[in-house]
Amino acid sequence: MKLEKYTAAVIGLGRIGFTLGFDRRREQPASHTMTLLQNKRISLVAGCDTDAGRCEAWRAEVPKAAVYSNTAHLFAACKPDIVVIAVNEDSHLETALTVIKSRPRLVILEKPVALTMADGLKIAEAVAEYGVPVLVNHERRFSADYMLAHEYMKRIGSIQRITAELHSGLRVYSPEDEKTGAYSLIHDGTHLVDIVHYLLEDEKLQFPVITGIYLDPDDRNVVRNVCAHYHTAACADISLSFSGRSTFFGFEVDILGTKGRIRIGNGLAEFYKVAESTLYSGFYSLAKDTSVKVPKKTGYFANMLQNGIDYLDGKHPLRSTLLNGLDDLEVLEDIKKQITTFYLR
Repeated sequence: MKLEKYTAAVIGLGRIGFTLGFDRRREQPASHTMTLLQNKRISLVAGCDTDAGRCEAWRAEVPKAAVYSNTAHLFAACKPDIVVIAVNEDSHLETALTVIKSRPRLVILEKPVALTMADGLKIAEAVAEYGVPVLVNHERRFSADYMLAHEYMKRIGSIQRITAELHSGLRVYSPEDEKTGAYSLIHDGTHLVDIVHYLLEDEKLQFPVITGIYLDPDDRNVVRNVCAHYHTAACADISLSFSGRSTFFGFEVDILGTKGRIRIGNGLAEFYKVAESTLYSGFYSLAKDTSVKVPKKTGYFANMLQNGIDYLDGKHPLRSTLLNGLDDLEVLEDIKKQITTFYLR
């Protein structure tokens, strides 16, 4: 039986849309363009960007596809089955509404789903009106190491504590960055919140309380660190920590259960189980579970696209939906609301 081939277009030919596919230190494919090109079920027919230089570079790499400077020209010329939206956060709403109205069979939307919850709800309204499914690229949901952690959650008993940390040099929040989304609370924090949701089977985080905040001493409207505490029915102790004054980029989640532990993050995947203690007679300790084989390749981008193809084939549901993205955005907006209400001048 010959499988159907799907046409695709990429809107936004910047880093995640295109150029990260040339980063030799990243696991490849690491961009939407390269992922689409490597999948035999996909015919990449168009790219779109307002930057002429990006369009020229993309055309050189994908000579068989057409390149457009705006979405109106793209959709006047072709009707792709799959449309990838990889534009900056401040362009998500306008671009998403245009794409959804063209009624593709699937939209792949970069995270965060929108700059604000209000914008996200407008996208959701358009999705409901036009009946267009949306797959959000929360890449860790499709990464083999995180999927392994998701399965291992069943083996660590009741969840006692979750600590999730994000470290970078990008400021956590400032009012002047709200128009662009160029602050880590939303830009990378989306991933942090989403992976906690994913590991907890998408149970919503509830009752946010800021437990610590650090403001830039040179500008009291710039947040450099913030910690927030949550709980769910499954776990009474969930801590989210965002740092914007680190000289390194770090991402880590630590889950402690009654029968085991998981530590997962950038370059980190450790799994622990209860074992007879080597330190004390009659006691048990946590020991690394050497039976767990951590994959060398995570396939995070390729698996995301394959999930979209499987959905179009009628085989599997989408693993990262618009609703998931809105739940993440709601958590981040709760934190931002507390920051702006109680801490900024």
